[in-house]
Amino acid sequence: MAMYVRVKRNKTTYFVQCDPTETTLDIKQKLQNLIDQPSNNQRLTLVATNDVLDDSKTLAEQKTTMSLRKCTLHNLKP
Repeated sequence: MAMYVRVKRNKTTYFVQCDPTETTLDIKQKLQNLIDQPSNNQRLTLVATNDVLDDSKTLAEQKTTMSLRKCTLHNLKP
């Protein structure tokens, strides 16, 4: 079941197609191609709860399938 995740970074919004079986790291690698920022310098958080997503877990394992409507991308290094 494909889904789209909306990721906000500064004043730009990205829509990333993903699957609940993908890990957070998979999503970060997709974002890396869009924003030219290495995945190890990214942190994805849920807007509603401010929970940081774990890179090694799938979206389904983190039970974010329904709540992962909005994420915020934080740069860990300038």
